[in-house]
Amino acid sequence: MSLFPPEYVDARVRYRSFMEEHVYPNEAVFGREDAAALALVEELRRRAREAGLWAPHVPPEAGGTGLGFLYYACLNEEIGRSTYAQLVFGCQAPDAGNAEILHLFGTDDQKQRFLRPLVAGEVRSFFSMTEPEVAGSDPTLLRTRAVRDGDDWVIDGHKWFSSGADGAAFAVVFAITDPDAEPHRRGTMILVPVDAPGVEVNRPVPVMGHVGRGWSTHCEVTYSGVRVPVANTLGGEGDAFLLAQKRLGPGRIHHVMRWLGQMQRAFELMCRYANEREAFGGPLADKQTVQNWIADSAAEIQACRLLTMDAAGKIDAGSEARVEVSLLKFYAARVLCDVIDRAIQVHGARGLTDETPLAMMSMMARGARIYDGPDEVHRMVVARRILRSFRDGEGWTFS
Repeated sequence: MSLFPPEYVDARVRYRSFMEEHVYPNEAVFGREDAAALALVEELRRRAREAGLWAPHVPPEAGGTGLGFLYYACLNEEIGRSTYAQLVFGCQAPDAGNAEILHLFGTDDQKQRFLRPLVAGEVRSFFSMTEPEVAGSDPTLLRTRAVRDGDDWVIDGHKWFSSGADGAAFAVVFAITDPDAEPHRRGTMILVPVDAPGVEVNRPVPVMGHVGRGWSTHCEVTYSGVRVPVANTLGGEGDAFLLAQKRLGPGRIHHVMRWLGQMQRAFELMCRYANEREAFGGPLADKQTVQNWIADSAAEIQACRLLTMDAAGKIDAGSEARVEVSLLKFYAARVLCDVIDRAIQVHGARGLTDETPLAMMSMMARGARIYDGPDEVHRMVVARRILRSFRDGEGWTFS
């Protein structure tokens, strides 16, 4: 029995066909991140729009083709298999998360100025929250300030790991606007055009040797006396923590949806190679250690799928699902790393080369245990909420 309605499965088949025809054959080109790669991405984005496969993360009223979280999870089992596919279909992080909070909390003017061109793929954006001077896992420590001056905000601060900032048109900036308020009411989200005086995208921060270009960068950004209208406030003043949770919660499950595709692809590569490669008198598939890796991987991938669909279904039903998302985030991040590592080990030295996608997948996967909240924080959130439910006499069940 399928986890998804038939129309979701039919849509996934369409995405799979597009991937097989246009994405997988061009992965080597995408990986070069040069002018030819960027031109190819734009051509495939045009084809994805024409095929009705554009922006499945947001609903039609926001300019996309989405039908909810469960629908998006179904599609990401295909889209997530190749890193650049999310860019091809216009549902790439961090733009997907930024589009969602603009759709939910933006004014009509903000939707026209920022959301419409973002979903249309005319511009890119970035989420500017993490700072090098303080722990990114504790937003109450953030130092970037925005001070009211008449009808303007004046912003000063230092951010980094602002993913996709190179070449982006605007930022969603998390700034402290009332340092004397209680900790979770100090911050405000502000929409900041990158061409505003005082905004400097200083450098892409190399991550495990990868500098990136454009969308694939993680940049250091400074704000020096940046002046933007108070009308650029996203949500209400003091709502930054609320909006961050509304953005990062869905953003986390978006990541896991894509990881399911990565896990499954690595698993398939491992199984095929284990059957083909012979050593010590027979195929690797006959070796007990390899069999254990395959069995463990199969169980863990399916557990991640079920956890993902459970969380997506609850979000579609209007539930906060914070425990489910946090549990899924740290568990799936570990499974992703483990499955890819096993696949590399089965491939031996070949797994470290660019002859398979596994080496690049491994480099990208390690960050999964850190970004959007490190594993340790998500474990803490899960444990605290479950224990609190027992102290309150309710207990915890996974309904």
